[in-house]
Amino acid sequence: MAQWQELLKLDSALQGRVRQLYDQRQFPREIRHYLSGVIERQDWDLAAVDVNTANTCFYTLLLTLEEQWNRSVQENNILQGPDFTGMKDYLQEHFEAQPQSLAVVLSECLKEENKILSSASEAQGCSSPSMDQKWGELDSKVNELKQKTAEVKKELKSLEFLNENIDFIQKTWQSQVEQNIGLALSHAVVEEECLKRTKFITQTKQMLLQQIVNILKMAQQIVATLITVELPQWKRRQQMSCIGSPVDTSLDHLQKWFTTVAEVLLHIREQQQKLQDQNKKDNSTDASSPADPLADIEKITLSLFVQLLSNALVVEKQPIMSSLPQRPLILKTGVRFTVTVRFLANLPEFKCLLKVKPVFDKDVEEARTVKGFRLFDLNSNVCKVLDVDSPRGDLLAEFGHMSLKESKSRGKGSNENRLMVTEELHIIKFVTGFRHAGLEFDIETSSLPVVVVSSTNQVVSAWASVMWYNMLSTSEPRNLSLFANPPPLPWQQLSQVLSWQFLSVGQRGLDTNQLSMLRDRIVGDDSDGLIYWSQFSKNENSWIWIDGILDLIKKHLADLWRDGFIMGFVSRERTRLLLQEKQTGTFLLRFSESIKDGAITFSWVDHSSGDPHVHAVEPYTKMELLKMPLPDIIRTYSLRAQRGMRSPLLYLYPDIPKDTAFGHYYNITHEISMPKTVKDPYVRRTYMPFSDNPTPPPSPPEDTAMEVDPRLEDRRQVLEELFSDLLDLPELPDLSTSYQEKTPSQTDLVDLFSPFENAPGQ
Repeated sequence: MAQWQELLKLDSALQGRVRQLYDQRQFPREIRHYLSGVIERQDWDLAAVDVNTANTCFYTLLLTLEEQWNRSVQENNILQGPDFTGMKDYLQEHFEAQPQSLAVVLSECLKEENKILSSASEAQGCSSPSMDQKWGELDSKVNELKQKTAEVKKELKSLEFLNENIDFIQKTWQSQVEQNIGLALSHAVVEEECLKRTKFITQTKQMLLQQIVNILKMAQQIVATLITVELPQWKRRQQMSCIGSPVDTSLDHLQKWFTTVAEVLLHIREQQQKLQDQNKKDNSTDASSPADPLADIEKITLSLFVQLLSNALVVEKQPIMSSLPQRPLILKTGVRFTVTVRFLANLPEFKCLLKVKPVFDKDVEEARTVKGFRLFDLNSNVCKVLDVDSPRGDLLAEFGHMSLKESKSRGKGSNENRLMVTEELHIIKFVTGFRHAGLEFDIETSSLPVVVVSSTNQVVSAWASVMWYNMLSTSEPRNLSLFANPPPLPWQQLSQVLSWQFLSVGQRGLDTNQLSMLRDRIVGDDSDGLIYWSQFSKNENSWIWIDGILDLIKKHLADLWRDGFIMGFVSRERTRLLLQEKQTGTFLLRFSESIKDGAITFSWVDHSSGDPHVHAVEPYTKMELLKMPLPDIIRTYSLRAQRGMRSPLLYLYPDIPKDTAFGHYYNITHEISMPKTVKDPYVRRTYMPFSDNPTPPPSPPEDTAMEVDPRLEDRRQVLEELFSDLLDLPELPDLSTSYQEKTPSQTDLVDLFSPFENAPGQ
């Protein structure tokens, strides 16, 4: 029963896929729900190929339903409880004669459920067991570090008490001894008692020093893990998230670890200072003596502290314009964008301590050497103080009203291949100075590279650059000249990114068959499996076509795509092979391969003349889908033949009745008669899509793209950006869809000290 219970915890979109799974197979979900335990205990794979096992499994289900019905009768719950007799009747009517058919259905459904659960795990950024184990171990180490520091603090208080006792003995005991046993013996008695206690104090101090050394060793390992493993891994996850990957980018773990280690190091420094103060009072110990390890320990502590805090400033939310919420890292001149930075060492003493300043293209070599490299300035000299303004009390600052203005580009340089505007990469650095407890050092972090455009027509190409860069570049400092000689991408990487785009827009990624069709189109006959930049975004420009389809889904087909009713990426030849063995009227939905702005068509099979003939309607563009949503087009589409009008669309592939698949999408409000108060002299009419008798569609010419006037699109985007920027209003709706109904869519002291001889800040 565990699998079904896990499915019930999923979000509505993924539960919709489960619903669709059973609707396609016309198997009641109630049976799956109320028999979930017994269903998951049977071997349906074996039952699908063995008739005896199939019979056993089938009658096990019937027996379970009978038992549940009897329990309902005993509990007097017949009316309120599930219809167990109806479920039993359904199974007997449909599968008693062929129980292996039931086995095939349930075998397939259980496997598909597993796939949905796997995709849910990925979409929620669920960590693997190994990741959970690693984070658990790090949690334990950090907690142990904190506990050991508390023990040192407690023992140091005991040491302070012992020192106070010695001071008391030296000042008061001598006079008391003189009065009782005479002057001659007083010095000897007092000295003996002080030596005894001093020896104990010295031993205690040595023990404390060793404990501090052990704490620093542990802190050294944890700091190294945080800044060389956990933080880079989080930054990589954030990179992938920016281009659509459904990964977890929460900073909770990192902030907890950074904060705890910083707090420990501050406490250790306080304990060291107290030990030094005690040494100064002890005439037998010269605090500045080379034999005293406290000076070296302090230096190590400061090195660790600087190393940790120098990496604690991160860009929590990368630069993003409100008009392009799903495409961060693309900025347009003159348009407002936001970016958020966070300081991971969230201690009370750091509140309002750090004043962060953003600087565009700070210390960027390309700005001085690349010919034609554009220069930009931020619209104002904005600085923000890191404060705990967020509901959770995080130490962060949000830069919410930043924009860029272009200054004169540099014409000199040695680079002969001038980069295109959408291939030019820039960064925003955030700098601050740390001044606390006698420490002074600078901290800085930077955003991921951004692409700056001057027109909304450049956004599509800019997003291709953002995806390409973030898949290839995983290290710092950032290679802002990557597109001077862009490396190729393996198809495996590119296909993953493409699937993420559809997951972001329509809550469903691409399956193996869809990706195979895209690979054939993009890679062609090349066998090395590498995709070159020119193949993807320049010469052949496959990305423009894919982006047009993404926009089509976003504006018109999000629900249909999410629920899996659009096969989408399927070639004409594969369409023919899939449909020719199906019954007349079986159809599927596929995207046009020739219209670059995005269009969708449906192909169906007809056996009326004996042999199967596969036909296709002329693709529906975005403008046509504005007039009538696709489900209503499918519902009303007809052929005009000699014997009148008839609908050729009966079953969605493989065999789902049209109304079962699309019924709840139909918009029939315009057909409902409204009460009339005034006599209406007109006959009501509706838009009825139809075609003449079809013939198999000819192959379209290689370049028959329907181009959208870029000026109109640009004007619309400018209006949205201006209103969003100046009035701080929500993003304007797409004016082109105003007539369409919207759907709510991370040993000894010498060994310890050696790594920090050249530590930063020393």
